Amino acid sequence: MTTTETGPGIQESSGFRHELYPYAGEDAFLGGTVAFIREALESDEAVVVAVPRGKEALLRSELSDAGPVKFVDAAEPGRNPGRLIAAWQAWIMDRAAEGRPVRGISETAWDEARTSADRAELRYHEWLLNRAFARSPSWWLLCPYDTSDAEPTALQALSRCHPYIRREGAAARNESYKPHEPYVFEELAAPCGPYVELPFRHGDLTIVRARVTHCADEHGLEGRKLRELLVAVTELATNSIRHADGRGTLRTWAQDGSLVCEFRDNGYIADPLAGRCKPSHNQIGGRGLWLVHQLCDLVEIRSAPETGTVIRVHMDLPG
Repeated sequence: MTTTETGPGIQESSGFRHELYPYAGEDAFLGGTVAFIREALESDEAVVVAVPRGKEALLRSELSDAGPVKFVDAAEPGRNPGRLIAAWQAWIMDRAAEGRPVRGISETAWDEARTSADRAELRYHEWLLNRAFARSPSWWLLCPYDTSDAEPTALQALSRCHPYIRREGAAARNESYKPHEPYVFEELAAPCGPYVELPFRHGDLTIVRARVTHCADEHGLEGRKLRELLVAVTELATNSIRHADGRGTLRTWAQDGSLVCEFRDNGYIADPLAGRCKPSHNQIGGRGLWLVHQLCDLVEIRSAPETGTVIRVHMDLPG
């Protein structure tokens, strides 16, 4: 397994409070979330809610007599968890600008996560939230998680990403959360079938795009999705050439309903948040991974000084 360092910035005294709320069933969901929202409104705190549409309808019905609650479309960022930190930054920006404390509720539609890779990246996103908002203005995020049909190991893995756990209306510090230990990634899945491998170097971007186009044609990927994938793979190949001794390796295959393009090189990405926060207007560099996250349906990044970098991008295939 590979790891990424937590580094400085994750402080338990930060203004960000991140809680996991395990519950079983609809009544428990409403009991915990409605109480959380009403407590916030009574304290004149702003509330932002991002939950699946069925849960949103339940909350709207229960809160018809409550004060203003901002509901946002939890599906808006799409399948890729790499877009969610920037989405939350945008969702809470106007509320934080008012000078009021903010409370958020974020429930992931785990049943819609198609593959183990999707679920692994969703868990990693939950861990990264602690780093992304460590120095943000004060706000509080509650993450409901339905345990009705969940495997105990899944709950254990998710709990390691949250500094606090809420049970029976009270939150307690979570001893499973180790802020100063490296995040332990799950192993990347092996390709389910044969793949094509292409070493490349400076001057080979046309060959890289041709290889991806050929693989896409074989699996019926075309039009806008293919054009977006070609932009993404060009960015990744360019990064390998610029930052990893001028060379890298591309692998392509189809798996779990997606076309997968994997880039390997001997470079190292030190910042685990690279590509997940929207670049500022005057920022120099650092836009390539952001663009890749915006274009692809899933992005997996594994990087360590000893082993180099592996980046897999997934693009959903038709049907």
